[in-house]
Amino acid sequence: MAHLHITSWVIAFALVGLATTFTRSGNEKAAKISQMILRATYLLILYSGGSLFAEYMGSDQIGLAVVKLLVGLWVIAAMEMVTVKYKKKKPAGAWWAQLVIAGILALILGFGVLPLGILPA
Repeated sequence: MAHLHITSWVIAFALVGLATTFTRSGNEKAAKISQMILRATYLLILYSGGSLFAEYMGSDQIGLAVVKLLVGLWVIAAMEMVTVKYKKKKPAGAWWAQLVIAGILALILGFGVLPLGILPA
């Protein structure tokens, strides 16, 4: 399940870049399509992340898993707010900063702290 999770958030980051690029270039139709695909990708992220979280339920890592879950939701919220702010032509700098910070925290927790990454234990 970790591979699906990693693949889906990599696609999500690429779609955020595409949606913001299309919005800046004035191609609203392509931006809207990218944003809708991004929202469908959120569902994959939530499904695969929920499955990974369920694997931690019986372990002693549950506290860190809850923190990772909350940080992951923060990343999704920041992605959505970046694309919405671009669409409404409002400043998105604070949301970009939050996306970078939350993304780095999620990577540290997912690969550096919690044991269910892509490498076998």
